[in-house]
Amino acid sequence: MTKGLKKYLKKKVFWFIITFIAAVILNFILPRLMPGDPVNAIVGKNVSAGASAEQVQQQVEFYKHQFGLDKNIFGQFLDFVKNAANGTFGVSYSQYPRTVSDIIGAGIWWTIALQLPAILVGWILGNLLGAVAAYKRGIWDKVFMPLSLFFSAVPAFGAAVILMVIFAVNLKIAPVNGAYDPGMIPAFNAKFIGSVIAHYQLPFWSIVLISIGGQAVGMRSMSIYELNADYVKYARFLGIKDGKIVRYVFRNAMLPQVTGLAMSIGSMVGGALVAETIFSYPGLGMAMYTAITQSDYPVISATTLIITVMVLLAAFLLDIIYAFIDPRVKAAQFD
Repeated sequence: MTKGLKKYLKKKVFWFIITFIAAVILNFILPRLMPGDPVNAIVGKNVSAGASAEQVQQQVEFYKHQFGLDKNIFGQFLDFVKNAANGTFGVSYSQYPRTVSDIIGAGIWWTIALQLPAILVGWILGNLLGAVAAYKRGIWDKVFMPLSLFFSAVPAFGAAVILMVIFAVNLKIAPVNGAYDPGMIPAFNAKFIGSVIAHYQLPFWSIVLISIGGQAVGMRSMSIYELNADYVKYARFLGIKDGKIVRYVFRNAMLPQVTGLAMSIGSMVGGALVAETIFSYPGLGMAMYTAITQSDYPVISATTLIITVMVLLAAFLLDIIYAFIDPRVKAAQFD
């Protein structure tokens, strides 16, 4: 390992640690700045109609003690760090006494199963479309690229609502919401799997359509830039076969797209919020939305911290990979 590479890695590790500490502090503070009192909301739901003021106050004090809200802000922060370190993230306010880790564990696999394939399919199709449009031009550039621009401009909730109205409401060929039919017990059998696949289609394609547009536009722009670069003109002047040149062109054009892929994967939990909310899909995005509406600080903090850590790790690993695969980063290590 060269001296320049060691310096580069140390710098990246240092900023990762600083950013992570800042993220932990912000993920603790920001949810607590939201209006509303979660304890009063819980007591209001659970207390009987004829309860006296003293009984109500006892309930308030009980829940404050259970949630650690009777401590000062520094004590609450230490509890948050301790609970995050042991992986439980404390107990949920709205689903007491259920732990936050249990809520996250129940939803995260639904989110990964929905988001990861959709991001990868959208990324692959979008980059193929953009590369072909830049190289072939013609109908690919005049027809498919305007469509890609249109889909890239459609907001995530817009695509989800359009698909729901067309296929679920009007054509009635797809379920409206949920991850499987109501009343079904999750099991590894053909009926349950078929129901899951049927409910999977609309949220999956709503994410793919949005991804294709943005990736295609980005890939086309980078490919056109690389195709007009001096090294391409010189290679063609030397008589090198176009197929070989194109491999280098698209490899260079892919570098920013790889960055986008890494960031998309890192933020896929947060990106699930819109699709999961509209389709009532039982993933982590839906759990986050429910927690926000109920001022459930531990669940909000845990989910946003997971998103932050995933994005930080994606960016950090990308920087490390670039140190080995990108000649420009390699060259900078020796400056």
